[in-house]
Amino acid sequence: MNATILVADDDRAIRTVLGQALGRLGHDVRSTGNAATLWRWVDEGEGDLVITDVIMPDENGLDLVPRIAKRRPELRVIVMSAQNTLLTAVKATERGAFEYLPKPFDLKVLVDCVQRALATPRAGPFEGAADEADPEERLPLIGRSPAMQEIYRVLARLMGTDLTVMISGESGTGKELIARALHDYGQRSHGPFVAINMAAIPRDLIESELFGHERGAFTGATQRYAGRFEQAESGTLFLDEIGDMPIEAQTRLLRVLQEGEYTTVGGRTPISADVRIIAATHHDLRHLVRQGLFREDLFYRLNVVPLRLPPLRERVEDVPALLRHFLSLAQQEGLPAKSLDTAAMDLLKGYRWPGNVRELENLIRRLAALYSQEIITVDIVEQELAEAPPESAQVELHEAESLGAAVERHLKDYFAAHNDALPSAGLYNRVLKEVERPLIELSLAATRGNQSRAAGMLGVNRNTLRKKIRELDIRVVRGLK
Repeated sequence: MNATILVADDDRAIRTVLGQALGRLGHDVRSTGNAATLWRWVDEGEGDLVITDVIMPDENGLDLVPRIAKRRPELRVIVMSAQNTLLTAVKATERGAFEYLPKPFDLKVLVDCVQRALATPRAGPFEGAADEADPEERLPLIGRSPAMQEIYRVLARLMGTDLTVMISGESGTGKELIARALHDYGQRSHGPFVAINMAAIPRDLIESELFGHERGAFTGATQRYAGRFEQAESGTLFLDEIGDMPIEAQTRLLRVLQEGEYTTVGGRTPISADVRIIAATHHDLRHLVRQGLFREDLFYRLNVVPLRLPPLRERVEDVPALLRHFLSLAQQEGLPAKSLDTAAMDLLKGYRWPGNVRELENLIRRLAALYSQEIITVDIVEQELAEAPPESAQVELHEAESLGAAVERHLKDYFAAHNDALPSAGLYNRVLKEVERPLIELSLAATRGNQSRAAGMLGVNRNTLRKKIRELDIRVVRGLK
């Protein structure tokens, strides 16, 4: 269909590009560099679609969106902005924009968006956020890379829903930040946000932690305990590392998702569950499903909206913004103000970041706390990267317990494969060696071949470590990887 499209942007080049691209499709394009002219056209009943920038000389384009929706409910609005933050995307969506496009945008994406907007009728008058001044922006997420822009767009569309979200991503990418953003800017922000890490809870206590227990339900249950579902009532329950949940607990969780109610351990009265579920994992859950380690029906219940959080190496252009953010946080906490020279910044942008954003944050805290120089040089950064184990190699409690769960699953498969006959003698030593070798190799890699530091990390005598290296024929390589 041929339509009249109203374009408002103070950048003449963008107005020209849009005019030419949309004109070739047969549309009549009227362009202006200010909000006043755009509003006059809308008020006079002109136009079938509006494309507006956010920052214009006389008014913020976001403030126009609810006014346009009130005056012309049928008129779709596409918002563009170089202020590529999560809050910009959220505001555009909350105020009734049909779509939000970050600058610089792909012209094909914009044309497709225009076609969808013209083909999709508006259901009725917009009843979104009031036209009020916004409080000072406090960004829950940092980054303007294309990868993060896509995350912002998806999050903005999820804010007004209660859909279950499955966040996947490597450790340290900020999965809990995403979950908190969905809660804090969503319709359940008035309720509590409750998080539980499945890998950090002993397997025999997970059901009690999730659903609570009654007094006397088991040895040591001296009083009633309100589980995480009850604590998160009317709010959001964040199930981190869902891939480490035992099969037995998976069955009970599936029942809650299907029936909307649960019972405490030792209880008989069903309790209604008014909770939004957000789950996260660094595992490939489909692979766990194929292995029989994760229920397929639960996977589909949780994976209603899959959201992949990119590792930092896929958005290195965000490193400078993240670095400034963490330096600012360190200064707010009382540490001296710091900055990095150009060479140091280039080094950080070229680093692989195995520990992702968490590793960057910890590095910046060390730089701010340990060095007196106001400007951190590339030599200092090289030294820190060479001496400090990457975040991914640090063994934390939940990772150690996750390893135990993985070993348990592996052994279950092993015994299942030998169900006709018991394994031969020596299983204990064979299993220990299978775990011992990669543990020592990874510890040496984390310390860049420094055997004294590796021994300290492992908690063994240095001579004992050297003996193990000889016995297992492990090759030691020193230096920065």
